Amino acid sequence: MDYRELKVPGAWEITPRQFGDHRGVFLEWFKEPGFSATVGRTLDLAQANCSVSAAGVLRGIHFADVPPGQAKYVTCVRGAVLDVVVDLRVGSPTFGQWDSVLLDDVDRRAVFISEGLGHGFLSLEDDATVIYLCSTGYDPDREHEVSPLDPGIGVEWPVIGRDGTPLQWTLSDKDLAAPTLLQATDAGLLPLYREGHE
Repeated sequence: MDYRELKVPGAWEITPRQFGDHRGVFLEWFKEPGFSATVGRTLDLAQANCSVSAAGVLRGIHFADVPPGQAKYVTCVRGAVLDVVVDLRVGSPTFGQWDSVLLDDVDRRAVFISEGLGHGFLSLEDDATVIYLCSTGYDPDREHEVSPLDPGIGVEWPVIGRDGTPLQWTLSDKDLAAPTLLQATDAGLLPLYREGHE
């Protein structure tokens, strides 16, 4: 596996090596100890999620209260999504910055997202299937969101799908009502940056 740290510290792109023949393809999409040796920590598994989205579905930007927060290891096993990580840690040198990775069923990359970082993705085709490993279980009282359309963050979400057709973004009511980064900061919703704890 090849690892590349994103512009947001604590987030990594992981590209697996694929082995194919006339029968199909085999790959390892997560593997210890290479993960912990590169990232500098283990991934404790508490929950595994799967979401299937129509083209144009925009999910996020989501995060959980820290501590304990929720680290995620995300890949797309069918279709394609643009996966986005946003630094929501107040006091971080990269606060408010974002980076993205194309997750699809061709390169089969994954993204690791540390606690305190925001996460979202846009489905680039129908039935895009995203699976993710989570370090803590879902707790609705500790889950929050920041608007994925906040111009203060400025995520450049695609407007064209994988097949070249225009995308019509579809968001949940909760994501549509999400506060901006500034509003979330003023409300004290965001995690604090702790140096050395990406």
